[in-house]
Amino acid sequence: MTATRALPAGKLPASLLRRFLADLQKQVRRRDRRVVVGPGIGLDAAVIDAIELGGRYLVAKADPITFVDGESGAYVLTINANDLAAMGATPRWFLATWLLPVGATTSALVSRLFSQLAASCRRLNVSVIGGHTEITDAVTRPVIVGCLLGDCPKRRLVTAAGARVGDAVLLTKGIPIEAVSILARERGAALRRRYPARFVARCRNYFIRPGISVLRDAQVALAAGGVHAMHDPTEGGLSAALYELAEASRVGLRIEEAAIRILPEGTRLCADFGIDPLGAIASGALLICADPKREPVILRCFKHAGIAAARIGTVVPAQQGVRMVTGGLRPRPVPPFAVDEIARFFTTGNKRGSRRAGTVAESRAVPTS
Repeated sequence: MTATRALPAGKLPASLLRRFLADLQKQVRRRDRRVVVGPGIGLDAAVIDAIELGGRYLVAKADPITFVDGESGAYVLTINANDLAAMGATPRWFLATWLLPVGATTSALVSRLFSQLAASCRRLNVSVIGGHTEITDAVTRPVIVGCLLGDCPKRRLVTAAGARVGDAVLLTKGIPIEAVSILARERGAALRRRYPARFVARCRNYFIRPGISVLRDAQVALAAGGVHAMHDPTEGGLSAALYELAEASRVGLRIEEAAIRILPEGTRLCADFGIDPLGAIASGALLICADPKREPVILRCFKHAGIAAARIGTVVPAQQGVRMVTGGLRPRPVPPFAVDEIARFFTTGNKRGSRRAGTVAESRAVPTS
């Protein structure tokens, strides 16, 4: 890839990001010993050893909302809280930068966004401690960048780099929760022409039920014990999350395709829009690598908490790669996606552009009522 070629929408390619991060560290020429976890592929948040917290780490995360207009104020806190939760931290303090479009920003819009953020803060018991607001012609729709700080006991810190060979790989709820919610909110008119109103309403409500927050998922898993690593699938979907987790932990993964739960509404929308659910933004699910001896306990705790969860694979040595098994066929690499499937869809609208559309999705089609 040449330096002058435009990059696709979404995350930076991992190979480029890895190089940029390495160059950045060289250019800064300074290492703060209080930084326990810094930037890296598959690492969900930074960790700071703050003496003032008394035996606890300060955990920090920043992430923007760019896809969704209607619920941006709620989304921005939730997605940042997910990354803290995946590291065993409790969200505490939030800052938001609001970039709002010229000619389309009204006091009613700003009021709605702030109300959404307030509701999320109440639900997660988080305090807003600052930020910035700006109306600018640099954006054509609201863009909100959140920065969330939290803390966790040092003994409870978990990262995506902690997976061990032999661990059970668990997945909560299913996929692709956030993709369904985004499609229903951004393409509501088109969906209402195809589906009953009740189905469309259920898709829109995916943000709440099953929900894109994994804070409770992480808390239940950690309380059960035996958790070595967790990771929050976001852009690039479950596929990207598996590769990121494997790279962070320097391990391989053997994934059973039949064990991956694709939620009913996700199955239908992905099939209709030509989107591969494995590569679609998947906030709401949580990947967990845990001691296989604790797997029954963890799954039992999830069941008691009313959270769907299942084992989808095993951590294997790195040389075995990130592979998927389907039936009695030979393992094959988990399909990678250069761009998140939702980003690709909104950019091209190409129903046939998905790398694997029409396989997993169609095999699990369900009624739409």
